[in-house]
Amino acid sequence: MSGEWYHFLLSMLMLVFAIGSIVAGIFTAYFGSGKSRAVGAILVIIGLIVFVPFLWGAGVLTFMGAPPAVMNFCGVITKGIVAVVGAVIGALIALGIFLLAIMKA
Repeated sequence: MSGEWYHFLLSMLMLVFAIGSIVAGIFTAYFGSGKSRAVGAILVIIGLIVFVPFLWGAGVLTFMGAPPAVMNFCGVITKGIVAVVGAVIGALIALGIFLLAIMKA
């Protein structure tokens, strides 16, 4: 397990960066005006550029060959996503209890 920590870090970093850039770019391009739309389009392109190597490392894009060992995310992504989902659910439960306590006080 100690040798896989960088797989978790790199896979989740690439996934969250790609999704965040794409979503932020879509919102910026849709709601922005002028130069903001261009920045939104650039964000979407950057997100897609990062998402392709992520998919390659995940084993989805097999036609590109085998990814290098540092980018071999097979089996790691499921564990990372489950960990992230668990963290989000825990944070939402804590936030809900906090808001409930504040509203009742």
